[in-house]
Amino acid sequence: MLREVALGLSKPQKELPSKYFYDHRGSELFEAITELPEYYPTRVERAMLTAEMPALLRELRPASLVELGAGSAAKTRIILDAMRDAGGARCYVPIDVSASFLNETAVRVRAEYPGLLVDPVVADFAERLPLSDQLPHPAVIAFLGSTIGNFTPIEAVRVLRRVAAAMAPGDRFLLGADLRKDLTRVLAAYNDSAGVTAQFNLNMLRVLNRELGADFNETLFRHRATYDGSLHRIEMHLVSDGAQTVCVPGAGVFDFAAGETVRTEISCKYDRPSIEHTLAAAGLRLEQWFTDPAADFALAVAVQADES
Repeated sequence: MLREVALGLSKPQKELPSKYFYDHRGSELFEAITELPEYYPTRVERAMLTAEMPALLRELRPASLVELGAGSAAKTRIILDAMRDAGGARCYVPIDVSASFLNETAVRVRAEYPGLLVDPVVADFAERLPLSDQLPHPAVIAFLGSTIGNFTPIEAVRVLRRVAAAMAPGDRFLLGADLRKDLTRVLAAYNDSAGVTAQFNLNMLRVLNRELGADFNETLFRHRATYDGSLHRIEMHLVSDGAQTVCVPGAGVFDFAAGETVRTEISCKYDRPSIEHTLAAAGLRLEQWFTDPAADFALAVAVQADES
């Protein structure tokens, strides 16, 4: 963490890894974001999962569900219900960076699904994908919420290569992706009127203060989200309200000019060709493609590229 923060704050465009949003409070704030009226992705994806999972999982009959970035597993229950109805649902492996939040999720899922093996894994799946050799197959590896958009194209391919390497014949990869659309709606989703996204963004500074002993003054930063049309992505920044100096023990002292920003997250938006290209570069092949009626969001089902 110290190494990544030191590197990110030393760049001409200061940046911090978005995974550091997600301590327990950050995870709670993100769950609150998913319920906001402006934030359409979760609502649309949940409706699509409800519509598409029963038939898909009757066909696949998976024994296990692995979820990258599980969070509260709110949408996961739709998949687990469809797996159980199809005669599967033996094992659920939620993977997340927030240990306390993940353990709370595991306790709730165990209570709701007696007989289901729930095996939580605390890990940064962007760095490793530690799946047990004993995982029952066939498995569905789910990467929902368009979290794939938080990675640059090169980083996304790197993550999905780990997914492809972890898959066995008969496994499926289920990807949720936010699609390109009217700019006004996209910007509203990251600039909600209640200010929850702003609090979520600022929470990263609290995490760095607590974990690294940094002295960020969150009252001297404000949230900003903009859209880069050339890269088809939202960028979230924290803007310094004035000239200031921040000390991160062990990493250094960093000067901020008035108006200077630190980029805390990107959220790439996709179309079908860009998803197919990303999957192919990672050794995966698009098998099925679903969108909602307004084409706001997509669910992509993929297999290993060499699987017939």
